Amino acid sequence: MTDPSLPRDPAGTQLPPEESSAYVRAVETKQPANVAPAGTGLTPAAKGHGPTSASRVVSSPWFAVAIVVLAIALPFIDSGAYTLRIATDALIFVMLAVGLNVVVGYCGLLDLGYAAFFAIGAYTAGLLSTTFGWPIIATIPAVVVMAVVGGLVIGAPTLRLRSDYLAIVTLGFGEIIRITANNLDITGGPNGLFGIPDFGDFGYRSDVTIYWFTAVVVSLAVIASSRLGRGRLGRAWRFVREDEDAAEAMGIHTYKVKFAAYVTGAIFGGLAGVLFAVHQTAISPPSFNFLWSALILMAVVLGGMGSTPGVVVGALVISLLPELLRGAENWRYLVFGVLLIVVMIFRPQGIWPHTPSEPASAARREPDPQPEVTA
Repeated sequence: MTDPSLPRDPAGTQLPPEESSAYVRAVETKQPANVAPAGTGLTPAAKGHGPTSASRVVSSPWFAVAIVVLAIALPFIDSGAYTLRIATDALIFVMLAVGLNVVVGYCGLLDLGYAAFFAIGAYTAGLLSTTFGWPIIATIPAVVVMAVVGGLVIGAPTLRLRSDYLAIVTLGFGEIIRITANNLDITGGPNGLFGIPDFGDFGYRSDVTIYWFTAVVVSLAVIASSRLGRGRLGRAWRFVREDEDAAEAMGIHTYKVKFAAYVTGAIFGGLAGVLFAVHQTAISPPSFNFLWSALILMAVVLGGMGSTPGVVVGALVISLLPELLRGAENWRYLVFGVLLIVVMIFRPQGIWPHTPSEPASAARREPDPQPEVTA
């Protein structure tokens, strides 16, 4: 039997007599309270998590346009041979870092042999221009084809591997390319190739023309990489990076997605090889050793994996900091290493980490008002 005089809890269950008095006291002393609408939470809204003015400025397309204009205008500011040479080297390194960011940052594939595609591009352009007399511009389609072939050769049988196994295979691939170039007569053997022509006479100094061409190509590569990362394929790459099994369960063909990332990175590396060959006018196997792959990977990690502006900043730091520390003479690489350690301690996610955010229109959309329910 139930006693209708005894109180019930909010669920409708009748309370036992020994608990009824406590329940009644609690109800009687309870003040009117607003019940929060579903989904709004009961804690105060956090403040200070929105985008700052500085982040909005650097994320604006106009900021990127200003950086590109400044880079192209550098010869008018300082046309010294040393300045242009260092700036061209830095831009080529940015191109390599952006390409590796597609593989490592977007898709999460640990590649320790990225210098192999760098060598493929440089040797293809150098061989066609010096041996067969092709204009250096005409070698670019052949470089793209050879980079894709290289991606097919190494990617097709190995991209089903993961983590450490994939890293070991790519490391071996990079060494195979370097040793092959060192032992073939057509590539010049240990002496390499020399006398690689430039892009042509446009009425300016050769180093100015090379710098401008490099700045334009690298700017287009950075824009293309950023667009890829924000597109549908870029989202698939990120899903694979976060959890490959879950991505496959959701219907993503992970092998094709990883293969697309690897071939895209190979094309970026091959084009950077063309710029490097023209800039140096001579190439040899020691120019493409494992240290290159390690430095490029360091730039991606230091800048922020998956973040295009962060990778650009990381590449500039890795390429320009040793030159800025040249005054330290024999101590500069020690100082360079210490500075990198300090940055990674205080910025473990990178200098400019990737921060996914919803579009501004969605962020500004107000939730539908919910009626307040009082108790």
